[in-house]
Amino acid sequence: MAPNIVSIVGKSNSGKTTLLEKLIACLNGRGVGVGTVKHAHDGFEFDKKGKDSWRHQNAGARATLVISDNRIVLVKNEPPPPLEAMIQYLQDMDLILVEGFKTAPINKIEIFRKDGPHEHPLGLNDGYLVAMVTDAALETTVPTFGLDDIEPLADFIEKKYLHA
Repeated sequence: MAPNIVSIVGKSNSGKTTLLEKLIACLNGRGVGVGTVKHAHDGFEFDKKGKDSWRHQNAGARATLVISDNRIVLVKNEPPPPLEAMIQYLQDMDLILVEGFKTAPINKIEIFRKDGPHEHPLGLNDGYLVAMVTDAALETTVPTFGLDDIEPLADFIEKKYLHA
């Protein structure tokens, strides 16, 4: 059975990565196998200039797979396939948490800070929004969690996506 996918979304500098770090640690502590997918903008750096994998790419390799004793990294120079196609690499996980992909048709948990750099949440009207993490008083039809409510958020995710 394929793992469920939930995306953590929010505008830039809203705390997505910090929330994910805490959530991954919490779920991992409960024995949940969590895989993650991170949306990166063009120009992100995979490896340092001069390293072997960089040299392979620089020489014209269309794909580079770097394998160590406990890590696998794949870099392909091509437009990415749909998110759904990329998930095949994480089929052995219990749950996949995605950071970003705010317009993808997947379930989303949005983080929004009232004193953050943005005035309004992204997706209060998004049909894929399943929860909000915020310190603002928002009118919403989805469950709302505080910024530090990691355990209750993990409970919500487990109940909705792992024990449904």
